[in-house]
Amino acid sequence: MAGTLPAAGPAAAAAAQRLTVDLGASEGPVMLGANGALYGLSDDGVPSDAALEPLKITSISQKPEGGAQHPNGDALTVSTSFFRNGGGEINVMMQDVYAKWPYEDLGIDDYLPKVDKIVKEVSADPNSDRFVYIPFNEPDQIWYDLGTSDQAQYEANRDRFLKDWKTVYQRIRAIDPDARIAGPNEAGYHTRLLTDFLTFAQRENVLPQVMTWHELSSGSLRDFQGNYDNYRSIERKLGIAPLKINIDEYANRRDLSVPGQLVQWVSMFERNKVYANQAYWDAAGNMDGNVVRSNIPNGGWWLFRWYAGMTGDTVRVTPPQANTIDTLQGLASYDTKRRQAQVLLGGSAGDSDVVVQNVPRSVFGRTVTATVAESAWSGYEGQHATPRVLARTKVKVADDGTVTVPLRGLHKMSAYRIVLTPGGSGTPTAASVPWSASYEAENAAITGGQVYTQGTVANANGYAASGTKDVGSLNQASSKVDFTVTVPEDGTYDLAILYGNQSGAPATQKLSVDGAEPVTVTYPSTENWTYRAKKDVTLRLTAGTHVLTLAKGAAEVTLDRVDLTARTGAASASYEATLADIGGKPAYDYSSSAGVGTGALVLRTGDRAVFDVYAPRDGYYTVVSRASAAAQLALHGETVTALPGRPLRLYLVAGNNRVAMTAGYASVRSLDVSGDGSTAGTLSYEGASATLAGGAKLVDSPHASAGSYIGDLGNSTASTAAFTVDAPRSGRYVLVVHYAHNDRRDNGHAYNTDIMSRTADITVGGAAPKRVTFKNTWSWDDYWTLGVPVDLRKGANTVTFGNATGWAPNIDRIELGRVLGRS
Repeated sequence: MAGTLPAAGPAAAAAAQRLTVDLGASEGPVMLGANGALYGLSDDGVPSDAALEPLKITSISQKPEGGAQHPNGDALTVSTSFFRNGGGEINVMMQDVYAKWPYEDLGIDDYLPKVDKIVKEVSADPNSDRFVYIPFNEPDQIWYDLGTSDQAQYEANRDRFLKDWKTVYQRIRAIDPDARIAGPNEAGYHTRLLTDFLTFAQRENVLPQVMTWHELSSGSLRDFQGNYDNYRSIERKLGIAPLKINIDEYANRRDLSVPGQLVQWVSMFERNKVYANQAYWDAAGNMDGNVVRSNIPNGGWWLFRWYAGMTGDTVRVTPPQANTIDTLQGLASYDTKRRQAQVLLGGSAGDSDVVVQNVPRSVFGRTVTATVAESAWSGYEGQHATPRVLARTKVKVADDGTVTVPLRGLHKMSAYRIVLTPGGSGTPTAASVPWSASYEAENAAITGGQVYTQGTVANANGYAASGTKDVGSLNQASSKVDFTVTVPEDGTYDLAILYGNQSGAPATQKLSVDGAEPVTVTYPSTENWTYRAKKDVTLRLTAGTHVLTLAKGAAEVTLDRVDLTARTGAASASYEATLADIGGKPAYDYSSSAGVGTGALVLRTGDRAVFDVYAPRDGYYTVVSRASAAAQLALHGETVTALPGRPLRLYLVAGNNRVAMTAGYASVRSLDVSGDGSTAGTLSYEGASATLAGGAKLVDSPHASAGSYIGDLGNSTASTAAFTVDAPRSGRYVLVVHYAHNDRRDNGHAYNTDIMSRTADITVGGAAPKRVTFKNTWSWDDYWTLGVPVDLRKGANTVTFGNATGWAPNIDRIELGRVLGRS
């Protein structure tokens, strides 16, 4: 009988689905090909380095420099941050030089000078070898109508396209002889066109170096494997060596940001070793719905972070149903050097048994520690804390070499990670899972509202909604939703509200418990009613049943679901050292399963471990190194010494923080982080305290923290705002800017929201100015934060904001916290 884990959820159902992983069946090295995005970057700094680097992006697709299709996302501009953060290659969508969608068809003679300009600029870049030219986009629909069912018309259109393909291909190569060119880049897979295209391209010596097409329907989850197999068969028939494949647009709106959907796409692309970029349905700069604001993870981000952490080879995974829409799917990796196996799975509700076969005792020993964690759906714009560990258990490897991990009560929109590591001696700390319950708005008592259906298979480009339904049109004075909830004991509970707000300003509702005096809940703006975000509220509840009422306040809010979770203390997370990103050649020691259960990482001189540490807000947190000896932690450009088990008070910014650990010699189990973001000891300055010049002015606003913000800042060398800050000590600080702006340029697209970023030059004392990018905040009245490391000397320091070449964002206030706080 296989070794089993205790259930991570409710008791096992009679018929759990079975997903099998075979560690003995390698599929080749982990490629991380499926983590890309179309217009995933909009500017240098959007998304932030800390949000981008951990994902280890292998390819992105962006427009040519100065292209008119969108206001930002220029390939050469974003390449700076992409390559700085370890990015692979950039596909240049050359036809995005045009302004209209579909592209205005002015003929090949109009296009060729544009091609010349693009290629000259890209080929002159120092990293030109990391760009790929995509000359045509969706030619089966745009310009050429290659998808027509009229065979005679198809042949005429095909011949025109093939002639233009050859012309443009040769034009690119004439300027850049080493250019890599991709195509034909159809909107969907067409065996007819690809057979004709490859036959022509081989004969005329204009074969692409990268084969591209799009998979943009819910049916792709069923059909891609057949498309891929068919394509490879065409290559073999024509005697063409296998080309690299990039599915440079994939997934629907209902998939983006949803871990349980994304894992289905990622598993099929990684299994076939193809590259793939998520589609651009909404706004640029958020990795297609996986980064909140500029630096905050959501559930989708954590799924891709897990994916980026897979090492070694992928191995064969057999799901309950192959190539079937919206079913349990997964991918797995096995690293013999690190002695780790990882499984990512999701896409189905209910119960599942994950059976890992061929677990070698020579690598893992007689026992393994199985660690199970969940990445839940938190919306496109909803923050997600470090994924909660659901189970951490040591189990024997069965005589037949199998380990069975039972998963109970899976959520359809969640993804799960299972990590197997050698058991060693001792017992891992049991996972602590607080009581939690979810309540769908459509199942609550609704007054003056309407239930809508979203994001189904039939309406795949609808936005995702929990249970595919939400409650909108809550726009009457009497509108409200009553949730009946039952909690197990008296205590403090965290209420997470999944919502949408397109009012163009912060909207409110009135929250009451059992009809008591209501409190106001303020919801930041979102892209639209169905672009889901998450608002967190804290409640005190007595044991038993209560009615939570969310009634109309100012403007209109759409409600999707509420989650109620018992608070068991300050938020905390343990980041396992053996699962961290590494530099050098640290050793992996699994002699003990104590603590986090995943063993220890042994750092020596020249080694490092990088942890991705989540903070719910800007402020101070307690950080403890679980190591055998002193180690150094690098954060925000500051390096501090962490003694074993000794708490440090460190300033973290909202969202992800990359913390690098080094040591002369230390065996490290984890980096433990707790707290809610204390602001005690920070410096705070309202906009009204700044000295304004050159037209910058103080503007009254009920949404600003002290009733006013600094506006009309920048757009000339004279327009500045200077704060005098009094630092108690010299050193490295984090300057947190509270800002807002809503610059947009509408290009008339039906589905893209063309938000723009603003920049500001920040000068501290006599230091050189630093240009910082501020993402659009969805409205002029929503204030976000951006953290910028700066050096201050003890005493008075002048911090000046300006922008000689454009408008800076509106500034509400600033805060400063020394990276290493006083305990």
